Amino acid sequence: MAEELITRSKDRRTDPGERRSLRRDASVPALLAGLVCIVVSFSGPLVVVLAAAAAGRLDEAHTASWIWAVAIGSGLTCLLLSWWTRTPVITAWSTPGAALLVTSLGEYPYREAVGAFLVSAVVVALFGVTGLFGRLIAAVPAGIVNAMLAGILFSFGAGIFGAVHGAPVLVLGSFAAFLLAKRLAPRYAVPAALLAGGVLAAATVGLPLHLGPGGPTRPVLTVPAFSGPAMVGLALPLTIVALASQNAPGLGVMRAFGYRPDDRLLIGATGGLSVLLAPFGSPGVNLAAITAAICAGPESHPDPRRRYVAGMSAGVLYLLVGSFGGVLVSLFTGLPKELIAVVAGVALLASLQGSLATAVAEERGRDAALVTFLATASGMSLFGIGSAFWGLLLGLATHLVLEVRRGG
Repeated sequence: MAEELITRSKDRRTDPGERRSLRRDASVPALLAGLVCIVVSFSGPLVVVLAAAAAGRLDEAHTASWIWAVAIGSGLTCLLLSWWTRTPVITAWSTPGAALLVTSLGEYPYREAVGAFLVSAVVVALFGVTGLFGRLIAAVPAGIVNAMLAGILFSFGAGIFGAVHGAPVLVLGSFAAFLLAKRLAPRYAVPAALLAGGVLAAATVGLPLHLGPGGPTRPVLTVPAFSGPAMVGLALPLTIVALASQNAPGLGVMRAFGYRPDDRLLIGATGGLSVLLAPFGSPGVNLAAITAAICAGPESHPDPRRRYVAGMSAGVLYLLVGSFGGVLVSLFTGLPKELIAVVAGVALLASLQGSLATAVAEERGRDAALVTFLATASGMSLFGIGSAFWGLLLGLATHLVLEVRRGG
């Protein structure tokens, strides 16, 4: 079991032998898992960030600064936390949070929005360092956590076949390459799909590699302002989204793969760095769920103790993209959506399979797990909070109702 292979992070930090093992633990699949993580992050969710920036009427300099802030924040936390804990810690900006900003950012002056970002980051950091949030999440049954993860990943697995209509040769050829490599060299199945997909994309739908303006990104410092309406309309919902739709699933993904994350360290560190980056436009850096599954799953490396290299790889690439966003962001956003769909999907198949198996392993908890899975996979959204939180909440409610009934 993965749980038997993972030791506590604090044990690793006190073992100097582990500190010298990075070169030995590095592997091509883990490094490429970090690459897939970045491709997924910048090819889809970045569009939501750009839409939110447009809704807030930000000029090109402030938009670039926003992208710089979230990419640098994600890169530093991925790299340093993965190295320090020897676990694949994947962070990212909040896509649900950016979606929330699409509809609300334009209602407030930008300085007040930055003030809301700052207050939200402080609150998230406090929830993390006090350990309150981690204690609440740790009480959730494993079946429900895995069902939530399966619900998150379901759309990516189904997305492989949903993309067939748009580019059948690309999708089916890439998937065939994945299956063939899975049979002959399982560790390189996802890289094989990425390589085949790139070649087929170039030969069929096209593979545009447009470079943006050169030179390093210049962050823009904005002095925050604070107002009651911005606190209620932006800071409060952003905080709820960060905790419920990002950090809760993020911790759940790591636990689903057998890791025991230090929630105080992870949420406290991401929240603290978000405080520093808020004046540059960052609405927050949080634990990731989708991309975390790519790096924490068996496709990254068969040995769970060596998957932290994928987190470090993602961190380095985040820093690179953030530092030279004008050049590199264009590369990621220009990739065909069908290529992204098939590569992300095959990278997450093993994770989806494992989470589904664990979710229904115990007969007594299957009802709650099923409700969690269906609600999460539905994509429902209420009050600006995504389906992962509502799936978790409804699954817990089902669990409590059935346990009370059976206990009576």
